[in-house]
Amino acid sequence: MNTLSNRLLSLSPSATLAMSAKSAELKAQGIDVVNMSVGEPDFDTPDYIKQAAKKAVDENWTRYSPVPGYADLKKAICAKLRRENALEYEPDQIVVSNGAKQAICNAVLSLVNPGDEVIIPAPYWVSYPQMAILAGGVPVHIPTAIENDFKITPSQLEEAITPKTKLIILCSPSNPTGSIYSAKELEDLSSVILSHPGVLVISDEIYEHLNYVGAHASIAAVPGMQERTAVVNGVSKAYAMTGWRIGFIAAPKWMAKGCSTLQGQYTSGPSSLSQRAALEAWEGDQSCVETMRLAFQRRRDLIVRLAGEIPGLEVNVPQGAFYLFPKCSSYFGKTVGGRRIENSTDFAMMLLEVAHVATVAGDAFGAPEYFRMSYATSDENITEALRRIAEVLR
Repeated sequence: MNTLSNRLLSLSPSATLAMSAKSAELKAQGIDVVNMSVGEPDFDTPDYIKQAAKKAVDENWTRYSPVPGYADLKKAICAKLRRENALEYEPDQIVVSNGAKQAICNAVLSLVNPGDEVIIPAPYWVSYPQMAILAGGVPVHIPTAIENDFKITPSQLEEAITPKTKLIILCSPSNPTGSIYSAKELEDLSSVILSHPGVLVISDEIYEHLNYVGAHASIAAVPGMQERTAVVNGVSKAYAMTGWRIGFIAAPKWMAKGCSTLQGQYTSGPSSLSQRAALEAWEGDQSCVETMRLAFQRRRDLIVRLAGEIPGLEVNVPQGAFYLFPKCSSYFGKTVGGRRIENSTDFAMMLLEVAHVATVAGDAFGAPEYFRMSYATSDENITEALRRIAEVLR
């Protein structure tokens, strides 16, 4: 009998990737689809980074890399954390992985035992609960709403923690909402976490540089939290390097060692050439980061204005990342574009098949009254997508 493992059968496919695939199918049929489902910068990787990769090929950086990453790259990451985050790490506290996604999964699999509870604020990135389930853990969701910019409070966190709590996963700036926790808000949450020995944190900071309100704050910078926290980051979003697949974890030595051991058994070290490119990204000219940030901020302002003009959509102003997460539940129970809308999945599918705009339903993010639009695309695409959505909903 061809039977998949129970581990695999317990997982759900990625909704964001599924919607992107559906969009590609329609495009292959000749239908003009504006894809706002994928969280990927539309910029090209800066030339100086590409040149570093080409040089690495010529210099024969083509052999197996050390499991946790090259020593000089780990030193560069430590320098980045010191320079930008006021965090002190040693190279043996860094594990470089095949993207921040693997870094997060490494940490979850290294820390969570069957039955352990993993607290995940909702809305959440679609893969967080699936990673917890893969490890045999139990996802515990803390709901938030647009009225409080999708951020949990210390009292909510305190209420969610039980003797079975092992891990909390925080994402700031957030996918899918763009919300950012301030330094003071992270201090307040930390006061709760520090009162519960044994509770650890994964801090997903991959959108660190896409911040439109000020300096980035890391929960690891709160006194007492660095030894309880795995900081995850990478080059994908800030340097338009999604396909290069380089992320990292900065963590206590015991945790980093565990992640390295795990990684050594199922992928080994990440791409040698990508690591040389990432080294140049972190050590080279940083002006590209600000150029892209300003472009995303302009697009943020554009999509907030256009979406806010559409009756029935409730919109806040994201502080970071490149996502808008409007509330669409006012359309539930209605017929739009000849289709009955009962939930956000129906809503997103209607937008794809009637308006030909690809978005992602909020159900996948643990927020069934909302849907996600990525504005990591051109001003022209944003304007056209919102014109189509407005036309259909009106």
